[in-house]
Amino acid sequence: MHDARLMIVAGVVCAIGIYASFAIGHHAARANGAARTRWGVVSIIASGSTAWATHFIVLLAFKPGMPAAFEPVLTAISLTCAIVGIGLGVSISIRVRQHWQQFIAGLIVGVGVATLHYVGQAAYLVQGTLSWNLGLVLPSIIVSLPISGAAMMAVGSRDRRIRSAAAPLLLLSIALLHFCGMAAMTLRFDPTKRFPDDAVSPQAITPVVAGVSLALIVLAILGWRFDLAAKARLRQDRRRLRELADVALEGLLICQGDIVVTANDSVELLSGRQPGALSGSFVSSLLPGLDVASLPEREEREINLIGADGQEVPVRVLRREVALGHRIHTVIAVRDQRERLKTEAKMRLLAFTDPLTGLANRTRFFDLLALHTSSRRERDAASAVLMLDLDRFKAVNDTLGHAAGDIILGMVADRLRSTLRGDDVIARLGGDEFAVLQLTTEEADAAAALAERIVRIIEARPFMLDGQAVHLGASVGIAVTPADGDDPAELMRNADLALYAAKADGRGTFRRYDVSLDEKMRERRVIEAGLRLALVEGQLELHYQPLVDAQSGCITSAEALVRWNHPDRGLVPPADFIGVAEETGLIVQLGEWVIRTACAEAATWPEGISVAINLSPAQFRQRSLVPFIVEALRSADLAPGSLELEITEGVLLSDEEGTLETLNELRSLGVHVSMDDFGTGYSSLSYLRKFPFDKIKIDQSFVRQVPHDAESAAIVRAIITMAQCLGMSTTVEGVETVEQFDFSVAAGCDTVQGYLISRPLDCAGLASLIAIRGKAPRPLEAA
Repeated sequence: MHDARLMIVAGVVCAIGIYASFAIGHHAARANGAARTRWGVVSIIASGSTAWATHFIVLLAFKPGMPAAFEPVLTAISLTCAIVGIGLGVSISIRVRQHWQQFIAGLIVGVGVATLHYVGQAAYLVQGTLSWNLGLVLPSIIVSLPISGAAMMAVGSRDRRIRSAAAPLLLLSIALLHFCGMAAMTLRFDPTKRFPDDAVSPQAITPVVAGVSLALIVLAILGWRFDLAAKARLRQDRRRLRELADVALEGLLICQGDIVVTANDSVELLSGRQPGALSGSFVSSLLPGLDVASLPEREEREINLIGADGQEVPVRVLRREVALGHRIHTVIAVRDQRERLKTEAKMRLLAFTDPLTGLANRTRFFDLLALHTSSRRERDAASAVLMLDLDRFKAVNDTLGHAAGDIILGMVADRLRSTLRGDDVIARLGGDEFAVLQLTTEEADAAAALAERIVRIIEARPFMLDGQAVHLGASVGIAVTPADGDDPAELMRNADLALYAAKADGRGTFRRYDVSLDEKMRERRVIEAGLRLALVEGQLELHYQPLVDAQSGCITSAEALVRWNHPDRGLVPPADFIGVAEETGLIVQLGEWVIRTACAEAATWPEGISVAINLSPAQFRQRSLVPFIVEALRSADLAPGSLELEITEGVLLSDEEGTLETLNELRSLGVHVSMDDFGTGYSSLSYLRKFPFDKIKIDQSFVRQVPHDAESAAIVRAIITMAQCLGMSTTVEGVETVEQFDFSVAAGCDTVQGYLISRPLDCAGLASLIAIRGKAPRPLEAA
């Protein structure tokens, strides 16, 4: 009962009107201020007019078989209902973001369209009677409303494919309303029926509908031009953004929803794609697992990028929304994380690895030890910590240099690796100190066996460096869990105590921790505390061992030797506290006290008798040494020529330039300098040529065997002869027998020192001996 040609016209008008409404609406969204409001109102009127024109064209296409007309008031009301309903729904839609809110806005639009339809049909008059089948009216409304809601949800979607379904859905909703509504009408011709006087004939309303349709066509053309201009601006904005993006070093994806609009050169290079290949692709195909919509702005997230070759590239992405052509686009910054991850891995490696040897460092070793001891408690398995220290390594650094020492440490690390099982852990704690974590020690002597292997492999053969053989040894301390402790710090402490004991036992050996070592350590701490107190409370005193002229037997000088007169323990042997003083740094303070006291007491001796003072390496390296000696001599009113400073070869092994400068300053003051314990070092002969010494003191280890040992006798004679050739005097130490004295005199030494002459005496005893020995022809008579 419909004219097919007008039905086609209705469909075309509906499609044009919907396009015009959307196009003008998009233009309104792109506009600002009053223009935005003005074009928004035009879009709403166009939407209502589209629905109204479509409806009335279809009514005009209907051929009821009897005269028909239109009631003008209801016709106008139907147009108003369409405009108000659609306008209200659209107004709500543009203010909300949730899907369910968009759906409600669509329902309101559907109510407006349904009201338009049935009010418009109520305005349709025929010469007869009209009845309605509610069984079709209600379903038409119930079915069309959700379709209208779905259409509005599609309009608000970020996905272009979903948005494109909005117009067909709205058209379907209108078609359902019309055809179901028309099917619900039943018309019966009644010739007696007369039209109201104000009824409008179809011929009269046709121009109105045509005018509305024409206006919609004009709006569609206008919207099309707006759309073309907007797309042109969008293309231009995208091109500019692409040009700016190409300048950026990091990758940039410009997207609409999950679709990549364009990508810069950096991200194309990063992904291995050809230029332009990413445009139109899905973001999820490049960055799987990334939900663009749920990614908060300015919040970085780490994810893997899939390259063209299928390889995963670790990246960090950052999202931001920008407006391009009044359309919101998503810009995703893609930062390559490969270099950062490599750097972080390298930093972790450096943080937990000793760079010199490649072994674990102290921090890593302690962490692994803590982890193992914690898990060991659960498994109740034994393990051991071995602390290792190289013997004679300091001499390598001092004689060959630290660079050579570093090479040797690398060789030591290689040897240690070869002694361990795969699951054992080895670390360099610092300097020449290493540690081993032996993870399982089921056998009772497993730790001792490993320690023995370590000692043997270090001492078995020399380390070759540029053709030079370097002989080292190793001392090892052992602590076994749980017998020797169950705490990482306690285990390392106990293993260190055992190492200290191994060194005390002569080095080149190993010791396991036992409780007696704690007693020794406590004794050491008691000595340290007592020595600090002794320096404050004046418990220290000096004894002097005289040196006599080899020819006349007269006392020429005396060597100052410190003694500790403890209030409870009496005289403490120097061997008990000198080592502690050197390890704790108290040796400098102790040495300064010796210099001040010795200078003050020597100032009371007869003229011609000097005092000899031993300087420790730590004391000699003090920059304030020379000014301090000048002040001590001035305070004591002692002539510089009455002071003799004795240094060992250990003082000379480091910083030769600084050592030479200090020695020259001392000599320029008039202070005499002697090399003590000559012959026990590595390069003493070269030092005699480099450094300005006044005297050589021959170590007692050579004198002890003369005159019966031919080799020792030859060495002593050679040293004396060499010193004479260099213009240096000599002192023979440790002379305890007449035979040793006579040999020394016959060999040509200048002075003699030892128990044959005198044991160390306090200041008063030395004064008495000077008075007795001043004219003695031979020292033997006073022995």
